[in-house]
Amino acid sequence: MQRIRVLVVDDHRIFAESLAAALAAEQDVEVGAAGSGAAALRHLERAAAEGRRFDVLLVDANLGAPLNGAAQPGAAPPRPGGEKPVSAPPAPAALAAGPGPAPGRALAPLEDPSGTAVGAVAGTAEAPGGLPLVARVRADYPHVRTVVLAERDDPRHAAAALQAGAGGWVAKDCSLSRLLQVIRGVLKGETHLPPALLTGVLKELTATRKHRTESERLVESLTPREREVLRCMVAGLGRKAVAERLYLSPHTVRTHMQNVLGKLGVHSTLAAVALARRAGVGPVELEPAGAR
Repeated sequence: MQRIRVLVVDDHRIFAESLAAALAAEQDVEVGAAGSGAAALRHLERAAAEGRRFDVLLVDANLGAPLNGAAQPGAAPPRPGGEKPVSAPPAPAALAAGPGPAPGRALAPLEDPSGTAVGAVAGTAEAPGGLPLVARVRADYPHVRTVVLAERDDPRHAAAALQAGAGGWVAKDCSLSRLLQVIRGVLKGETHLPPALLTGVLKELTATRKHRTESERLVESLTPREREVLRCMVAGLGRKAVAERLYLSPHTVRTHMQNVLGKLGVHSTLAAVALARRAGVGPVELEPAGAR
């Protein structure tokens, strides 16, 4: 029997361990758990090195810990407007009632990169915290399928999850049988969404494509030199750095930047960079320090 290796990534420890235990009771499922995006990447790297790669990641939509650092145990960062982080939700009844892990299939510890348990950290409503991990996994481990676990249905965030590379969006309180159906489905290349979200997600994806098309048209209006300057802006280079890179005077760079903002119809570098990314414009490649 071919085993499915699943990694649960959720900084709510009780929920993560309950879900992992329920899944581990399945004959063909092996489960690990990670308490942050950084810990998940460590698990993936270690598994790949050992030749025992994971097949599916179940990622909390509101995962709070950053990919490049560990959250301090019990010290969640404040949310916008001073809102307190949410507490860990109780495990869904359908999952909590399940039997424990089968013998011989011990769960990986729930950890952050420092090796300690992670406190509950909530993502913001504007940018669900689990999506950067989804995009990172798609880029670094294209064979791994991801499913986003959400506390509420949100067409905009579900569409963003699909664009980041997720193969499914399911509610945290769904039944175990439904979750297993999604896991097995994404491994076949299927995309799974709750039926109630389909119309909203399609509208979001259509609107995104429309914005991208408009952004592409605006970028195409730039001259080759202005596009070079825009790529430097996307890379985060300031006026002086752009001037040195393109062998131009700071005054000329300033003129080019003003022209870029004007043609793109925006009023700030940040807005120009956001539009450029929507149009698929990547950053200019930066030379290593001391290369010149």
